Amino acid sequence: MPPSDAATATTAVTTPTAPGPAPGPADPSPIDVEQVEAALVEHYQRLARLAYLVLPPSLGRNRRVLTAHAVVQRSLPRGRTAATRDGGYAYVRGRVLRQALDAGRTLRRAAWPRRAQLPPLLPHVWGLRLFPRSGGADELALDRRLSALSGGARAAFVLRGLEKLSDTEVRRLLTAAGVEDPHAALAEADGIGTKDVALLESPEFDPCSLQARPTDLLRRRQHARAAVAGVAAVAVCGALLGLPGGGWGANGAAAPAYARNSAAEAALDPAKVLRVPANAWETSARTDFSVWPTRGALATDRPLLRRALAAWARPGASVQVSSTPGTPVGPPMGPAQLLYAGEVDQARVVLLYDGLRIARYAEPGTGTGPVALDFARVDGAAADTAPGAAPATYALVAGRTDGNVRYLTAPWVAATSVRDLLDPTGDARPLRRGADGVTDPLPAPGAKGECGAWDVLEVAEKAAGGADAKAGAGAGTGAVRLLSDLGELAPARLTSGPPTAPADVSGDAARAAWARTACLLPAVRSHGVRTVNSWQYASQPLPESNGDARWVCTRADTWRGTDSRVLAQFQAPSAKAGTPPPGAVAARASSTAACGAREPHVLAGVLWKSRAGRWYVVAAGGGEFRSVRATGGVTGDARGALLAVPAKPGDRAELDGLLADGTRVGALR
Repeated sequence: MPPSDAATATTAVTTPTAPGPAPGPADPSPIDVEQVEAALVEHYQRLARLAYLVLPPSLGRNRRVLTAHAVVQRSLPRGRTAATRDGGYAYVRGRVLRQALDAGRTLRRAAWPRRAQLPPLLPHVWGLRLFPRSGGADELALDRRLSALSGGARAAFVLRGLEKLSDTEVRRLLTAAGVEDPHAALAEADGIGTKDVALLESPEFDPCSLQARPTDLLRRRQHARAAVAGVAAVAVCGALLGLPGGGWGANGAAAPAYARNSAAEAALDPAKVLRVPANAWETSARTDFSVWPTRGALATDRPLLRRALAAWARPGASVQVSSTPGTPVGPPMGPAQLLYAGEVDQARVVLLYDGLRIARYAEPGTGTGPVALDFARVDGAAADTAPGAAPATYALVAGRTDGNVRYLTAPWVAATSVRDLLDPTGDARPLRRGADGVTDPLPAPGAKGECGAWDVLEVAEKAAGGADAKAGAGAGTGAVRLLSDLGELAPARLTSGPPTAPADVSGDAARAAWARTACLLPAVRSHGVRTVNSWQYASQPLPESNGDARWVCTRADTWRGTDSRVLAQFQAPSAKAGTPPPGAVAARASSTAACGAREPHVLAGVLWKSRAGRWYVVAAGGGEFRSVRATGGVTGDARGALLAVPAKPGDRAELDGLLADGTRVGALR
């Protein structure tokens, strides 16, 4: 049970380490090729994964897949028998390792290339490009770190993590595979650490579970017509040589094209982007991004749109790509919807939507330079389409500069203002918007790691009939919502109240509760959060007449519907004037249904010290609790949802409660 000012606990867990293979006999012994073949077939997928991970990523995903399969299939001995110190699997693994390392060695003019250094003849696939299924941001980061290692270090990391071999066995295998300095390879592999070892089993690195895409369909057809191919080549060269005044090529910062099939071409054609009329949302049953109108002074700038679409499909080396967790970063499946294109803080910005994701492209306003490409998953925005239901989308980040953020607002937003969550009694400050729906800059909360203020965007909806508000708020406006920037393209909507009926933050009580919760929002920053609900689930009279404490549960739900974050707070009464300090985090959990609509109950406790210096375990449950009890270092029970038991400094207790229906509930963790 953690004390109220430090609400964390640690648990020691011992995980057994899988032993490596036992060493073979001292002298080589013959092994039958059929035994080797049986081991290869049985462990083919694991051997192919080993080869894929050791091969240099510079080969490209398609060639890396085919080379991995070729390496494994070429690992059978040529004769009927071979001399080996190991069993069949270890023998094949050694041959796979040597060939994968050979493929990454630099070709030398003075020597014949080794077979593994040449593109594989077999297997070969005509008309398709093959690559493993895409993983998440963690897998991408690991692949980049592996690509920075030498071949020997990459092999050492994979043998340790995938094969569970000891350092001694790894050095032996590296030496046998021709690595000059196995000790240096192991030392270099230590730089990655062990926290990402489990990612080696990810589908991202499985060359046996593949996706297929067509190759260059048009060019294959054109190769049969030499004259047409020549004309096409001249046309492409002319387009690449023609540079606009800003200094960008036709495709800007995009990488070279890898496919020109009809679907890909449609997605990259700026003339085919979807444009929504300004008043489409007024007659639509949907309230998501699909009815946002096309806005911005550069919405007709085809060269800009072409560069944005090309960078989305093929981001080059100068493109800085970021994405929220669980968001794929591949190209759109077809023409995307254009939401906005215009100048924002000396940058040309394009916002696109493909039904699953928002993509934000930003390039320097003058000349050339680094390009930013940000992705955010926003599917399910119109999950609630009942009559009178609140829209799910109100704003998108159009730009970030010098700790400030500008928003592009939804067409149903009538007025915008700024409210400081830490000042619950203060008035909202008007925030001007341009004719294109982009707001003036407002400070990004918590951008510098400080929490002296937490400014959020307050939006007022247009009233029935679409009437616009006059300057600020009041006439012509409907419901008011609060949106907080959490470092992503889509700000999170803030609500308050029970999980089964959350409401928008309005009124003194709700704002006062959020004033002590706002500074805890960095715990869910950059996590793909859609909504954050704060629920005061209990008020507890503290022992010795020390006032009343509040128990608050804060739940952050994501756009992807999984990996939610839940914080239980203990808010002790404060004797200081002004805004009370943030609550102490009594417990935290992720990927849990607790404190949500499906499981609207929560239980948490802290070790608390009274003004007289005596210690207590205090706990509270949210929901229909029949009783709460503490066991372990502190024992006690109480009827209802509140518990207070005398304790000593450093005591820890296990909490559980009994619901009215007889269900037993453990403490949040």
